Amino acid sequence: SDDNMPVSQKTAKRFLTKDKRKTKQENSIWNFYAPIYNLFMRSNRKQYERMNRRIRKVIRNRRVLEVATGTGLIAKNVADAADIMIATDFAQKMLEEARKGFVPGNLTFQMEDATALSFEDNSFDVVIISNALHIIPDPQKALSEVARVLNPGGILIAPNFIHDNKSSKAMFWSKALTMAGIAFEAKWDENGYGKFLEGQGFRVKNYAVLPAMIPLMYTECQL
Repeated sequence: SDDNMPVSQKTAKRFLTKDKRKTKQENSIWNFYAPIYNLFMRSNRKQYERMNRRIRKVIRNRRVLEVATGTGLIAKNVADAADIMIATDFAQKMLEEARKGFVPGNLTFQMEDATALSFEDNSFDVVIISNALHIIPDPQKALSEVARVLNPGGILIAPNFIHDNKSSKAMFWSKALTMAGIAFEAKWDENGYGKFLEGQGFRVKNYAVLPAMIPLMYTECQL
């Protein structure tokens, strides 16, 4: 029983239980929003179309992994340019939505935890993680996993919402998402996001801030 456990084991069990509860809660939130996620993201349609055109050029004939694909908004629009593409998410309902409709033949969807990927070291030429690092409780661990599965010199494509306190529109949407249960674990500005990525071992090679409901910083890095 727990009463007979050493203190260290009790503490570890308490933290593991807490982490499991938090993961389950986050998973349930994204499962809840899965059916309406695409409707929500339509407000950023032009920005995603612009990003997709660029991403197709970067991933051409390469082995690509997408982490936190959501409903596959990027993957389904760029995969045919790649050699192969695997798109992952930790929410089952998101993956169910992603598998609906047309899926390119070289694209597969599977469930993965961004902080504990099941792939071998040096498995991919490009990893995409879009609008996820700011909501992952441990983005450093996620990027450590990205670095592990990337080939040496591989490319990370990491578009992400950034925060500008001067924009009332961005502040409104940030608060609205938080109230809806989508917590922002990190709130980077343009300069801070680039520094964060470089601090994890990725050299920022190209970026552009795109106007959106919350400004979207499209970023390409090299390992």
